[in-house]
Amino acid sequence: MRVGIDSYCYHRQFGELYPGLERDPGTRIDIWQFLAHAHALGVDGVSLETCYLPDDLDVARLRAALEAVGLDAVWAWGHPQGLASGARPEAVDDLIGHIGLAAAAGARVMRICAGGRRSRPADWATHRGALLPLLARLVGPAETHGVVLAIENHIDLLAAELVELIETIGSPWLGVCFDTANNLRMGEDPLAVARLLAPHARATHVKNIVRRSGAPGTMAEWPSTALDAGAIDIPAVLAILRGAGYGGLLALEIDYLDPACGEDAEPAIRRSLAFLRGALSA
Repeated sequence: MRVGIDSYCYHRQFGELYPGLERDPGTRIDIWQFLAHAHALGVDGVSLETCYLPDDLDVARLRAALEAVGLDAVWAWGHPQGLASGARPEAVDDLIGHIGLAAAAGARVMRICAGGRRSRPADWATHRGALLPLLARLVGPAETHGVVLAIENHIDLLAAELVELIETIGSPWLGVCFDTANNLRMGEDPLAVARLLAPHARATHVKNIVRRSGAPGTMAEWPSTALDAGAIDIPAVLAILRGAGYGGLLALEIDYLDPACGEDAEPAIRRSLAFLRGALSA
């Protein structure tokens, strides 16, 4: 397993704010500055949120920039709603287009979002029935381009539901992007979720969260914190991943940062990366 960082850690600097919770930092970065910063942080790889890539992206330049500093890449498509839990079949064409871009950039894994907290249907039968036909359309293009697709547990799917989707499709080109924290936000036990999802993991978001008094069902209820400070036993999760044979990128992600950490995420990012390296070496 290798240490990485998701560009979402810098979502405010890319211009995305959680309304009513975050303030504009007053500075902006682009993908090139992010790559330079990731290299300076000493990580092995990056997860690149496609929503922060420019419309006129020079993919050849991006691949060259990654190779120049030895960074592996996961292509991360679909923030925030992706396929909207099956309600946006028109998004499949965009997703398939990004499979080609991922391959051109040298990424062999692509995180995809099947939906989000707000798109989750009330019943699983409806949810499952809407998603399966869309996911089945992706397998052929993924195989053609040699890019494994990894569905994130994006506060839209319970762990057993995600496993059911993966096993029903039954393709080596479709797996899981395992977010270590999101299912705690849905009331599931993090280690039980890890045991279910780790065998299918092809990418990760390594994240820790802490319970606060914010409105239930919002980011304020379970904000992010440094990896060594939240409710999730990250070393135990890593042991489960290792035991399942996962050898991919451990991409640190910080979304809405706990106000107790201050507004600047950089100290929590650096502390988390140091903790992650220590946990791996242990």
